[in-house]
Amino acid sequence: MSSQSEQTPSPVEAEAEARIDTGRVVVRSAEHHVLLLKYLLPIAALLATIAFWEYWVVSNEIPHYIMPAPSLVFKELVANFGSLAISLRITLTTTMLALATAIIGGVGLAILLASNRLIEFTFYPYAVILQVTPIIAIAPILLIYYESSTVVLICAWIVAFFPILSNTTLGLNSTDHNLRDLFQLYRANRLQTLFFLRLPFALPYFLGGVRIAGGLALIGAVVAEFTAAVGGRETGLAWRLIESYNRLLIPRAFAVLFLITFTGIAIFLVLSLFQHLLLRKWHESAIKRER
Repeated sequence: MSSQSEQTPSPVEAEAEARIDTGRVVVRSAEHHVLLLKYLLPIAALLATIAFWEYWVVSNEIPHYIMPAPSLVFKELVANFGSLAISLRITLTTTMLALATAIIGGVGLAILLASNRLIEFTFYPYAVILQVTPIIAIAPILLIYYESSTVVLICAWIVAFFPILSNTTLGLNSTDHNLRDLFQLYRANRLQTLFFLRLPFALPYFLGGVRIAGGLALIGAVVAEFTAAVGGRETGLAWRLIESYNRLLIPRAFAVLFLITFTGIAIFLVLSLFQHLLLRKWHESAIKRER
């Protein structure tokens, strides 16, 4: 009898547990509402902007070569999607190659800089100089020595390289000194400390740099294409934009601009999802806590 009475909760405890469960349900419901608002509000604002744009252009009878209506831009996008898709593939391929080489070079150099202070003092200022030099000024010089496609890749790589280098170096240098002392206490060598402590600690910094570099690589590729563009079918989106402006095909120009913007958003979302998947189970920035 005594064991049964001990296991049976008192009315006060049962009421407290019921309140806690109700609170959890309310919190989860509020989180779901916040999540819906997080995605629905931007979509609603975008649709309202497009609707107002369409109404303003049509009601004021603005010529399409001055300001095209969204419906006309969409028609141009559908009608020319075949040729624009080729240009999109070229620009996106350049962006991804630049990002991949920036990741390899940025992480490799960051490890060297974080491993030796003399190397950091010697080479880091040159990385800063490379970053602050305008791409539009570098591209014409590179055209003297390389083909246009190579120049576009180099310029996109230059823009994407520094955020990865800077963030990864910061992460490697921000490793907890107590943990480093613990590794030394257990006589871990430099490679073991690097792979099992410093690199995992720097992973969030690295992923933040990659997310920034993804958009910058696209910007660098488009800017370099503006400078080094060559006419023809096998060209990037920047040349399609210049071609449309020169021929006063403004709806097509808006369609190309939409593709560039959509590509940048897609790159950012994919890299953000990749960052979340890698960090969601252990890092404070991505852990979902129970309330």
